[in-house]
Amino acid sequence: MEKSIENIWKEGFLKSDALIAPKVNNLYNQKSIHIIDKFTRMFKINLIAIVVFSFAFLLVSFFMGIPVMGFLFFLTLSVMVWVNKKLLDGLYKIDKGESSYQYLKAFSQWLSKQLAINKRMATFMYPIFFLAFILGFWFKDAKGAFLGERLLTKISESFPDLYLVFGIPLIGIAAVILIMGILAYFGGIIYKWDLNMIYGRVFKKLEELLTDLESLRA
Repeated sequence: MEKSIENIWKEGFLKSDALIAPKVNNLYNQKSIHIIDKFTRMFKINLIAIVVFSFAFLLVSFFMGIPVMGFLFFLTLSVMVWVNKKLLDGLYKIDKGESSYQYLKAFSQWLSKQLAINKRMATFMYPIFFLAFILGFWFKDAKGAFLGERLLTKISESFPDLYLVFGIPLIGIAAVILIMGILAYFGGIIYKWDLNMIYGRVFKKLEELLTDLESLRA
């Protein structure tokens, strides 16, 4: 009895999850390497772009009189790049000589770890960005005085009964803390949204390829 195409493909999977049918093996190996190499290139380009932006923004912030904002952005982004560079080094250690299925599974595990770490960092990163924005303009030089001090003076004159903490209206402090809390809470969601905009197609192809391989193993 002639074998069906489905049975022939399934027989390509024998011991240690390896594909032994040469044409099928080559096809999926090429697809696997292509997808992961594409992600790696995009990931490296993204890190380089972040480094360039952080340096450029730091420089521009001094000319705009908001160096505090530029420094905090630069410091936060530098930490993020350093962490992801360490994670990228781990990606290079994945053995491309394994079967396409094992290669993709190893990459998927690395990706899950990378996403989890960056998601946790996002809960701190976005609130820090917001705080950097506030402090940057607060300490902006405005005709010999900080912009924040001038703003406080006007607020105190208009609302003399406001309760102050270290000379700052309590309602203002509460508003900043509230917004930072909201950004921390939704930081992971914002990060995933940003991530899907950049890597969405690659993730979809990866998922489709893993689904194909697992269906052949069934």
